[in-house]
Amino acid sequence: MALSKTKFTRSQSAELQRRLKEPRRFIQVISGARQVGKTTMVLQVAEQGRLAYHFASADEPTLRGSGWIETQWEKARLLAREPRKKNALLILDEVQKVPGWSETVKRLWDEDTRMRRPVKVVLLGSAPLLIGQGLTESLAGRFETLRLPHWSFSEMREAFGWDLQQYLFYGAYPGAATLIKKPARWSRYIMDSLIETTVARDVLLLSRVDKPALLRRLFELGCAYSGQILSYTKMMGQLQDAGNTTTLAHYLDLLAGAGTLAGLQKYSGSMATSRRSIPKLQVFNTALITAQSGMTCAEAFANKAYWDG
Repeated sequence: MALSKTKFTRSQSAELQRRLKEPRRFIQVISGARQVGKTTMVLQVAEQGRLAYHFASADEPTLRGSGWIETQWEKARLLAREPRKKNALLILDEVQKVPGWSETVKRLWDEDTRMRRPVKVVLLGSAPLLIGQGLTESLAGRFETLRLPHWSFSEMREAFGWDLQQYLFYGAYPGAATLIKKPARWSRYIMDSLIETTVARDVLLLSRVDKPALLRRLFELGCAYSGQILSYTKMMGQLQDAGNTTTLAHYLDLLAGAGTLAGLQKYSGSMATSRRSIPKLQVFNTALITAQSGMTCAEAFANKAYWDG
């Protein structure tokens, strides 16, 4: 019988648990793409460790202000003042969506450090590139990271009883695992709740993109050519109003930062040579390809040209 994702514990949770048991020293930053289990893992650790915690998420259609962070922080401080509470844990999800979040976190963290307030902090973000910018700008020396990748085959097999064929087709999104018996519904979930949300909110809302339609088409092209080497010149030939190669390379970096699609460079001892190489397009999760194919798992497997390609 397949297990619920809420009952499955990822291996990274043990490391987070060890860190939170230590004396207050660093802000813990959990980064990874959408739907890889960041929030579930942190809440599991907090509840299993019987920690007093306050959880809040900035994952809203409109951006929140820095005052929102202060409000959540004060709630955690109140928890820490309660009798018999040695520590309080503040968990902020999608924190990179708050403008100027890193400066606010730095100020509040430093205040607690000076006042010796026992408030520990965990920050979660589904756009590693974007949250990384805030960390390096303001929080140097105050944090350590824990990267949460997409689920592996062994994890999906243990949690949901999948075989290799299912893993290759349905990818590694645990939240969609219960929908695979309804292929059309599964596809809509991947496209609407993951692809559209990631492109429209994680990338377009938080980064300057002068040609959003081009970004979307580049993502679709990358899915179609995943696993293949494709020069920027050929990409430009297939994309209308593609601008220049610098624009395409920048958009690939944004998509990679959101954990969806990367342009892998040829390995070289020289950084300059590597950057000039023709990229190999690669999705992070095969569900991003198959959800757009219009095929069921059985149809895809029977189509040798598609499956082997």
